[in-house]
Amino acid sequence: MTSTAHIAYGNVIDADGHINEPSDLWDTYLEPQYRHRALRVRPGPNGTDHVELDGRWSKFFHGEILARGYSMGQTFEERAATVQRSYRENIPFGGCDPNERLELLDREGVNKALIYPTLSLEWEAEVTDPELSLAYCRAYNRWAVDFCAGSGGRLVPIAHIAMVDGPTAAQEMERAVKAGCKGVFVSPYTPTDKSHAHPDYDRFWATAQDLDVPVGIHPVAEPPHRRVYQRFRELARKGEWWCDMLGAQGPQQAFLALFQYGLFDRFPKVKVVLLESGASWIGHLLDRMDAAYDTPLGRGVPLKEKPSFYFQRQCWISADPDEKAVRYIMEYVGSDKFFWASDFPHDDHTRDYIGALAKLVAPLSEEARRSLLGDNVARVYGL
Repeated sequence: MTSTAHIAYGNVIDADGHINEPSDLWDTYLEPQYRHRALRVRPGPNGTDHVELDGRWSKFFHGEILARGYSMGQTFEERAATVQRSYRENIPFGGCDPNERLELLDREGVNKALIYPTLSLEWEAEVTDPELSLAYCRAYNRWAVDFCAGSGGRLVPIAHIAMVDGPTAAQEMERAVKAGCKGVFVSPYTPTDKSHAHPDYDRFWATAQDLDVPVGIHPVAEPPHRRVYQRFRELARKGEWWCDMLGAQGPQQAFLALFQYGLFDRFPKVKVVLLESGASWIGHLLDRMDAAYDTPLGRGVPLKEKPSFYFQRQCWISADPDEKAVRYIMEYVGSDKFFWASDFPHDDHTRDYIGALAKLVAPLSEEARRSLLGDNVARVYGL
């Protein structure tokens, strides 16, 4: 299902668009010694496509789950039907072909799109071998650079980094950036269960600062023991809407821990981007962080300034196009702090994101409109 909407402004940049990786990506891009352990999508025990990881069927990612990765704009009945078709057959126009994606951007009036994965948002929930995790990341990142290479800079590769430890995460970030990636993203949790800002990861942050590379915190599939929405466990399987509403909690916790560890004083030029978690909550969070900082609770936070100071200096957040409240929050927090993102082609938004975006920016001042639509992303990512 393809949107017919077109937005009539210049320099429109999608801060978080997704692609559906080809099912043979890891067979092709993994180093030879890891190829027998490749991530694959192929028919599982019941005949529908499943994810295979390290020679084993995934415990979580079967046909129904895979369908959510390419079913934007479908009804529940339409999505249910996709389960019976193969992963490849269900990829929408623009979901896996760079020329199609450029044509889609042209139809929509979008100049550039930062490219994030789909399958690579899933496997960290199950792969526990640090060496294989790093190999999976390297393979995806090499492929993403190749996917975007012929687009004239309109498709912007963002590298996936597994935070297995600081030095190896830094090493892959440096390699990927030299190869052409313009930013990196990490999951809201880490394989070590230590905060991303723990001193063990200092090499990662020092390298991000030296390279002037934005670090995005992006929601991913979470293994049961790391899920933030644990309270009502019977809903974890059947409450799709409920779980989606709580999707921002992981990134929020990861983000707050950066302040608790005093990251922004230790690395005053690091750039942090919050993705796919909504944006309107940031006004309340900044007020609450500052208020608690001014109480005895704040004595445990090793920061020289109030938390909002560092947000203004070093952080940005992406908003959903249908997030009507964000224009009011922009007035309070500052229009230079916000991006917009399509989340194409994932299923937790409707297909009319361009129409929603046009309505969102129509009442804004010209400066705020330009900032939200693309100028902020271009500045932060050096586009």
